[in-house]
Amino acid sequence: MARFVLIHGAFGGGWIWGPLAERLEAAGHEVEAPDLPGMGDDKTPVGEVTLDRYAEAVCGVLDLSEEPSILVANSMGGVVMTEAAARRPDKVSRLVYVAAFMPADGQSLVALTELPEGAGDLVQATVEVSGEPPVGTLPESTLRELNRECDPEVLEWAIEKAGEQPVVPFTESVSLNEEFERIPRSYVICTRDRAIPPPLQRRMVKDRDVTDVVELDTDHHPQLSRTEELANLLDERAGREVVA
Repeated sequence: MARFVLIHGAFGGGWIWGPLAERLEAAGHEVEAPDLPGMGDDKTPVGEVTLDRYAEAVCGVLDLSEEPSILVANSMGGVVMTEAAARRPDKVSRLVYVAAFMPADGQSLVALTELPEGAGDLVQATVEVSGEPPVGTLPESTLRELNRECDPEVLEWAIEKAGEQPVVPFTESVSLNEEFERIPRSYVICTRDRAIPPPLQRRMVKDRDVTDVVELDTDHHPQLSRTEELANLLDERAGREVVA
């Protein structure tokens, strides 16, 4: 069995992985789903939230185990996962990007959204930014659209749990290395995603030479809308690690 470390995206917290974590644990896997600094129940002040702090938090979770983990990320979490894995390549057996940003060396989340294939990104179009340091919030209408494939009760739960998002990490670039490039990568494209348009997901897959690609006909959060399917996909990839 494998150890999974699940990294949430913007406006979220480790809570968003709850239903998926239950299924992975039922299959015998170990699961960690931490809150990133300043997110969920973590009380890190907004002014201290950076991509570096995000990555170091994930590295801390990786360091708790002697065995390599499978890292899984959704949305903004893909940038965090990428930076953390570059810092701890020996602690990672596979990276799984689930409708997640997948930057190349020197790229930031904002840079990826500015690519032509990023047109139609509902988050960038509707996010309301205020304060110094800046913090973003999403209107309820956007949250509903991003989770439109979820069951009604799950949808209401996700809307209630969603929080503010420090903006600084969006602007900061990842720094990669040769060791990172050797880590096996998988990508789950969500074909009804309104946060990371499918054309952008496919471009990132092509630009980063990812060959293990699966498409799910669902929204931006398959851990909530297609929980069983995603759990099965991850379980299959854990099996590949055991065989290897």
